[in-house]
Amino acid sequence: MKSIFDKTKLGNLEMKNRIIRGALWEDLADEKGHLTPELSAIYEELAQGGASTLITGYAFVTKDEQPNPGMMGIYDDSFIPEYQKFTNKIHEYGANIIMQIVYGGFMTTFNVGERTIWGPSTIQNENTGTWAKEITKEEIKYLVKAYANAALRVKKSGFDGVEIHGGHGYLLSQFLSPYYNERTDEYGGCIENRGRIIFEIFTAMRESVGKDFPIWIKLNSADYVKEGGLTEEDSMYVAKKLAELGIDAIEVTGGNESIKEVSENNLGAARTKVVVSKTNESYFKDYAKKLAEMIDIPVILIGGNRHIDVMEEILNSSKIEYFSMSRPLTCEPNLVNIWMSGDLKKPKCVSCNKCYFTPGKRCIFNLKK
Repeated sequence: MKSIFDKTKLGNLEMKNRIIRGALWEDLADEKGHLTPELSAIYEELAQGGASTLITGYAFVTKDEQPNPGMMGIYDDSFIPEYQKFTNKIHEYGANIIMQIVYGGFMTTFNVGERTIWGPSTIQNENTGTWAKEITKEEIKYLVKAYANAALRVKKSGFDGVEIHGGHGYLLSQFLSPYYNERTDEYGGCIENRGRIIFEIFTAMRESVGKDFPIWIKLNSADYVKEGGLTEEDSMYVAKKLAELGIDAIEVTGGNESIKEVSENNLGAARTKVVVSKTNESYFKDYAKKLAEMIDIPVILIGGNRHIDVMEEILNSSKIEYFSMSRPLTCEPNLVNIWMSGDLKKPKCVSCNKCYFTPGKRCIFNLKK
């Protein structure tokens, strides 16, 4: 029987257990994307909490495209020295750390009107109200290079790998979705074309960092929000193609961010699902199970993972090997250590999403009164 606490290797990464802290935007970097003591402290606390690997909140890859305030940046070499100190500290606590990188696109309301925002087509986002300008082929080449350069900075900074954010309505998932991608050139139409920008970005990143540096992707299983969006079948095509190209792992997610829906009156809409019972847990598992049967690289399941017994049932009944958790570790950073001590308690997180509205995206149970 496999255990969630097995020591394994994910590619060339030593994993002290199968639990990964999934990416979460903390809104604590400075205005240019540099680290702050408050942001570093969160990761140090998580690193001491027992998870094998931490994935950072998304970092923006071009200086003039920051979809949210307080994001980490990786758009020039000025970040490398501070990140080297940061990753050294995380490693001292026995955790791996992966940096997630992103180009946001029109899934934003931040500094709109002060910058050009690219999209696969000239189109308005129905939730944010933000317009995107259709990115040209020359601009695609620029963006591909920006991702490759960012990946090399991630490597030089001492991170253990880099993750492409290809989900949640950000630019790369917009390209995958025929609802947003109305292009008629080689970047639009069939799924091979709609996935082309991701394949080019991965290939350029691999050439930049070499064959041994881990590259992961967070990939939508489907959009779930509109007729004519990304389907599971098309998502699997992209995943299989990336596996063939040599990507190291795929973290399965789904749905789009919906800023208009995420309000004080509708706290459950931050993603596509809210966990309210064991029957709702691990809500992308069906897609992830099918994908894991089709590819020979590790599949990481994120989305509503809560209880050890549920995760271990998935682990032993499928080829899914790893599990990401975000909100439960925001609530209890030491949860994995508690579990490893033998106390397989229920997580304190109740999936209320109120952490989305707190300074530093902290759990309301942990705020000082």
